[in-house]
Amino acid sequence: MWGVMKSRQESFIASFFRLESAGGLLLIASAVLAILFANSPLEPIYQLLLSTPVEIRVGALEIAKPLLLWINDGLMAVFFFLVGLELKRELLEGELSDKKNIILPGVGAIGGMVVPALIYLYFNHDDPVAVNGWAIPAATDIAFALGILSLLGSRVPTSIKIFLTSLAIFDDIGAIIIIALFYTSKISLLALFVVAACVPVLFYLNRRNVISKSPYILIGLIMWTALLKSGVHATLAGVALAMFIPIRSNENPSYSPLKSLEHDLHSVVAFFVLPVFAFANAGLNLSGVTLEQVFHGVPIGISLGLFIGKQVGIFCFCWAFIRLRIVPLPAGMNMLSLYGTSALCGIGFTMSLFIGSLAFEESGVDRLFDERLGIILGSFLSGVLGYLILKMSLKESEPVSSGAGAKES
Repeated sequence: MWGVMKSRQESFIASFFRLESAGGLLLIASAVLAILFANSPLEPIYQLLLSTPVEIRVGALEIAKPLLLWINDGLMAVFFFLVGLELKRELLEGELSDKKNIILPGVGAIGGMVVPALIYLYFNHDDPVAVNGWAIPAATDIAFALGILSLLGSRVPTSIKIFLTSLAIFDDIGAIIIIALFYTSKISLLALFVVAACVPVLFYLNRRNVISKSPYILIGLIMWTALLKSGVHATLAGVALAMFIPIRSNENPSYSPLKSLEHDLHSVVAFFVLPVFAFANAGLNLSGVTLEQVFHGVPIGISLGLFIGKQVGIFCFCWAFIRLRIVPLPAGMNMLSLYGTSALCGIGFTMSLFIGSLAFEESGVDRLFDERLGIILGSFLSGVLGYLILKMSLKESEPVSSGAGAKES
C-alpha cells in the first residue's frame, strides 16, 4: 500500500515539474517574441494591441482599462489564485507541512529578498521616485527557473526541484505581503467594506464544506472588482479566495476541490496566463538606447540585485544555517548545487515585471525601459550562471537518493 502511495506521489511530482518546465520554456519563447516585436516594423501594432481599450459596464459600475492592464490586473489574479491554492496544499499536506522542510527554503527566501533590495537601494537611495522599485529584484520566477532546470534533464535530483519550488513559494508569500503593504494607491473604504463582507460568506461556504466551484467563483469576482476599486491591488483577491477552497470533501474523502481546481488551472496558467503576461510586458524597444540609460540607477540596481543579490543572499543565509547545524543540507544536494540553485533564483522575470508595473504607476515618471532592461539582463545572467554551475555540480556527483544522507562539498 505504501509503495502504491509513494508511486502516486512521485508520479504527481514528476508530472508537476514536467508541466512547470514546459511552461517555463514557453515563457522564455514569449519574452523573446515580445522583444522581437518591439524591435521590428511590427512595433506599432504591438503597442496598439496593448493599448486597446476594453470596457465592462453594469449600470453605474464601470471598469475601463487598456488591454495591458486587463492582463496585469485580471489574468494575473488567476495566477495568484493558483499560487494561493498551491500554498494552502503545501502547508496542509505537502513539503511545507513538515517544519524540517520549511526552515532552509524559508531562510533562503528571506536572504533572497533582503540582499537584492539593499543592493537596489544602494544605487537608488537618492532618487525619491526610483526608490519605489526596491522590491523589483526581490522576486523569483519559478516557471522560468524550472524551465532552465529542465534543460539539464533527468540528472537533476528531486531535492533540488523541491528546494527551488519551496523557496519560490516563500518568495511569493513575501511578494504578496509587499504588494499588500507598499503598492497600494488611494484607499476606498466603501470598496474595502465590500471586500470585508465577502470574507464571512466565503468562510461560511468553507465551513459548510460546499464543494461546488460556482459560488466561490462568484464571490471571488465580486471581491476582485471591489479590490480593483479599493486601491489595494486586485490580484490579492486570488490569494484570499484560494484560502477558503476546501481541501477535501466530507461526503467523498477521495475528492479534493482544491486539488481539482489546482489541476484544472495549472495548464491554463502555465500555457496561457503567464506567456500572455510575458508577451505583453517584456517588449523592450532597444532603438536609440544610450549608455546613460543602461547605467541608470534603476536598471543597474535591478540587474545587480537579481544577479548578485539573489545568489549571495540565498546561499549565504542557507550556508550559515547549515554550518550552525540548525538544518541539514537536503539529501541529493551539495554546496555547489546549492549555489547553482541560488543563482538560478535570480530569474525574477514574471513577478519582477509585475511589481515593476506597480512601483512606478503612481509616480508619473516613465521607468518602463529602465525596469525591463534591468529585469531581462539580471534574469538572463542568473539563468546562464545557474545552468552552468548546476551542470558542473551534477557532473561531479551522482544524485543521492531521497533516503540517503546529505552530502557537503
